[in-house]
Amino acid sequence: MQALTMEAVRKVYGKGDGAVTALDGVTVGLPKGSFTAVMGPSGSGKSTFLHCAAGLDRPTTGRVMLGDTDLARLGENELTRLRRGRIGFVFQAYNLLPSLTVVQNITLPLRLAGEQADRAWLRQVVDQVGIANRLGHRPAELSGGQQQRVAIARALVSRPEVLLADEPTGALDTRTGRQVLELLRTLVDTLGQTVLMVTHDPVAASYSHRALFLADGRLAGSLERPTAAAVAERMTHLGEW
Repeated sequence: MQALTMEAVRKVYGKGDGAVTALDGVTVGLPKGSFTAVMGPSGSGKSTFLHCAAGLDRPTTGRVMLGDTDLARLGENELTRLRRGRIGFVFQAYNLLPSLTVVQNITLPLRLAGEQADRAWLRQVVDQVGIANRLGHRPAELSGGQQQRVAIARALVSRPEVLLADEPTGALDTRTGRQVLELLRTLVDTLGQTVLMVTHDPVAASYSHRALFLADGRLAGSLERPTAAAVAERMTHLGEW
């Protein structure tokens, strides 16, 4: 079963002579319970890939399927509800609200949706990400790594079908970044969570099951069970370094 499928996705910004093709016929499927890294040089289409996968951008042609739901058939309100309940987001900048406690930040998406938190699931999530003893703290009282763990818990609280991570270790030191990557891999291996991560870091990509490479908006190959060395070597041929 595929958690997310992109079929011949093409995304063009602008018109006429100023048109820019950000994605050009990308087809890929993410199996349920898989960890996929997306890599490529600057301008290769990574951000557009993530935005189309999340329903934040609509493809010019092609389609994106979340499970058996065609995102192109949804209106803006339906897309908002889908992103709130079926997709989790983790960003480089954490995006926590400083006036809220950890537990209030985690449950905010549910409150915005008018839903109550499943207490048993909430407890499992905070235990899994290692912040059960920080629930009453505010973000300013936490380290960067702890804040990212809160952001991951917030992304998981609605039991999303896919967790999308955009450079999740970009603001962290090497040791803390690896702890967060280990956590993401553990969520895949123990909870069956599907994770799609955009990264520029070969070490980060080595935690995934599969690394996809983009170049000039096109899929330029993939690596199964990638190592940091193999990813770096492949990126060299794509012009990253």
